[in-house]
Amino acid sequence: MGNAHGRRHKRHHDTRPSNVPFPNKFVPQPPQIPHSHNHSPSDPSSTRNGGVMGSLPYAHVDSTLRGLAGQAEGFGRSAVGGLHGPLYRVTTLADDGPGSLRDGCRRKEPLWIVFELSGTIHLSSYLNVSSYKTIDGRGQRIKITGKGLRLKESEHVIICNLDFEGGRGPDVDGIQIKPNSKHIWIDRCSLRDYDDGLIDITRQSTDITISRCHFSSHDKTILIGADPSHIEDRCIRVTIHHCFFDGTRQRHPRVRFAKVHLYNNYTRNWGIYAVCASVEAQIFSQCNIYEAGQKKLAFKYLTEKAADKENAGGGHIRSEGDLFIVGTQSGLMTDKAEQCMFHPSEYYPTWTVEPPTDSLKQVLRHCTGWQSVPLPVDHGIAT
Repeated sequence: MGNAHGRRHKRHHDTRPSNVPFPNKFVPQPPQIPHSHNHSPSDPSSTRNGGVMGSLPYAHVDSTLRGLAGQAEGFGRSAVGGLHGPLYRVTTLADDGPGSLRDGCRRKEPLWIVFELSGTIHLSSYLNVSSYKTIDGRGQRIKITGKGLRLKESEHVIICNLDFEGGRGPDVDGIQIKPNSKHIWIDRCSLRDYDDGLIDITRQSTDITISRCHFSSHDKTILIGADPSHIEDRCIRVTIHHCFFDGTRQRHPRVRFAKVHLYNNYTRNWGIYAVCASVEAQIFSQCNIYEAGQKKLAFKYLTEKAADKENAGGGHIRSEGDLFIVGTQSGLMTDKAEQCMFHPSEYYPTWTVEPPTDSLKQVLRHCTGWQSVPLPVDHGIAT
């Protein structure tokens, strides 16, 4: 979504048709140290023609089947999934066998996986997703239950428009990304009620975007970075944007070591905290909406000792243009945050961001997670 770099911006012209509401993107200029860029709610340049956003980003990606490929904003922007492979059609809800989701995901060649039917796939074990796969749930309603998806040493995977609910067993996550996976985009998924996490990103997995997802009915929502002994997780980079964390208890996300960009998310009624920065975490929180319930503190800091350090240390959070409502206390600690913090524009040139208004909140409440959208026409394998 939105991009900001350095300190000043110029408008990036929008070539989309005028009847498709979509916030402007910005192209950052090189840093100008005396100035600070501003995407606060009062910044009129953060909206299209000074108005309010009427829809989520990515409206253009549903025009063709493979229009998703390479379109993520943020760290997962390079994910192409099965762009260069044929269609694989899921024709059965069975856990395994010909025409099953598992059969498609285990194949080594690039595949764009679509579904010929709706229903529930009950997994008896983790479903391993190999590299260069798109799991495209548009046009149907597919629920994954029992276990979850595992991305193990996988790259270029897109997971779109699926429903995850009811994963059971120790260490069972909805989507588990480890080890050494990269170029991943998770878009428009609904996730709830797993015994461990909903999404875990650990053990050197990086360049990942999570967008337009709905998280609910859960405790430990998103973990980024395994534990203080996994110092190799310093390479992890994740973007989370336009997601709705709907009463989930904690970890929106919890971060160790990684660089994480959060923007235009709506987090409400958490049970412990909204966002947690642990050892060496760098979290850039931009134009998000934090709405507390009984627990008022949004940002939490935990001190842990990295395996290669003599002393324990914490993480850092930079908050820019965030909105804290209904008595929410930010809990922000600003000491050294500026000096220790990455800026997204060091890694990607543009993203789409808008002020954290009530209009944005309503859109995120109703337009995140699984959506009833038709399967677009496929124009064939890209060459």
